[in-house]
Amino acid sequence: MRNPRLSTRYAKSLLDLATEKGSLETVYQDMLTLQQLCKGNPDFVKMISSPIITSDKKIKIVEAITSGKVGELTAAFIRLLISKTREANLAEIVDAFIKQYKQLKNIYTVKLTTAMPASEELKNKILSQVRATSDMQNIELETVVNEKLIGGFVLQAGDKLIDASISYDLKEIAKQFENNDFIYKVR
Repeated sequence: MRNPRLSTRYAKSLLDLATEKGSLETVYQDMLTLQQLCKGNPDFVKMISSPIITSDKKIKIVEAITSGKVGELTAAFIRLLISKTREANLAEIVDAFIKQYKQLKNIYTVKLTTAMPASEELKNKILSQVRATSDMQNIELETVVNEKLIGGFVLQAGDKLIDASISYDLKEIAKQFENNDFIYKVR
């Protein structure tokens, strides 16, 4: 069950505590590890959300999975979530923490979708263009391959979207044919 207010509050509390303790970067890396765990293992998410499994067993299982991979502050935070029966929101809290961390550090996520894997040269050109035309300087580039684009690219930076794909152009041409823009009216 999604609860954005709860996840934002818990994430903010952890962010503030990690900043106070001087371990913000460590906790951020732990959150990235937990995000990969939650996204890559749906059975883990089901287990942590299950009302059938007791809190003690959940703590033991989570500690067995994350031991050596996350720091003590993150481990204590997970134990707190489980003791407060908020463990079902772990994935959402992790995502909220990462989002708040990026806002704090002014890191912008730019998503590049191409029909084929983008070369490093293309990635660097796009990053330099985004830096030159916006106030985004700390950029984290996320690349996605979508063969349905046929060619070109789709670039999403914040709330801006640039669709320079061939599939978009073909859809626009199809709309023009549907409107009969190319047929002269005889009467």
